[in-house]
Formats: sequence, C-alpha cells, structure tokens
Amino acid sequence: MTTTATQGTSAPATWSTRNKVGLALAIVYAITNIPSAFVPPDTGGEDGPPMAILWVCTVLSVIALVAGVMAWRTGSRPAARLTAASLIVVTLTGLPAFFVDVPAGIKILVAAGVVITVVFTLLIFSPAKRG
Repeated sequence: MTTTATQGTSAPATWSTRNKVGLALAIVYAITNIPSAFVPPDTGGEDGPPMAILWVCTVLSVIALVAGVMAWRTGSRPAARLTAASLIVVTLTGLPAFFVDVPAGIKILVAAGVVITVVFTLLIFSPAKRG
C-alpha cells in the first residue's frame, strides 16, 4: 500500500472586494510609514523614538508595500500575510507612545494607526472568492 501526501498547493486567490479594500488600506498605510527614518517627527525638543525604530518602520513598510502590491497582482495569500504581519510590527512600535509623556496629537495618531491596522488585517484575512 502506497501513501501519497498531497501538497497544499492552492490556486491563487480571487480577491473579494473586502480583501481588495484591506490590501489598499495596507498599501496606503505602508506608503505613509516609509518616510519614518528620513523625516523624523518633531517632538518639540523632547526625545522622540530612537532612530533604530524609525529605520525598522521604514524597512518593514517597504517590505509591506512590495508584498501588498504582489498580493494584489498575483492573488498570493502568503504575500498578503507578509503585508499584514509587517505592518502589525510597525504599529506595535508606536504603542510606547501611550505610556510616555508625548503630546496628545501623537497619541491620537498612534490610536488611529492601531484602528486602521485592525481594520485592514480583518479585511485582508476575510475569506476570498474561490476561483
């Protein structure tokens, strides 16, 4: 008796409207985070985020942008997961703003980033159309 293991090769996903909206939001969020290391935020003379964190955000945003465009064009679910994962890490780097003395505007921007990240992650991971 021979047992054959089938590999989990799946056909490219046909994105639903929800998936496309999630990917579009993720791509826009990635684009807005790319300049992090090149244009450090002005915190009014206070200490801002470390430069290493800004570079991590920039690199992860570029990765998310490339993966998001690839996911959109090819229907690749792994690329969509990489997009979401990269931007989740970018968002997590902003969470210390809630625990330090920074202006309320920065806390509002970080909170908006968290909400946007939750929304696009849920939309990206919603079931796609089967082709």
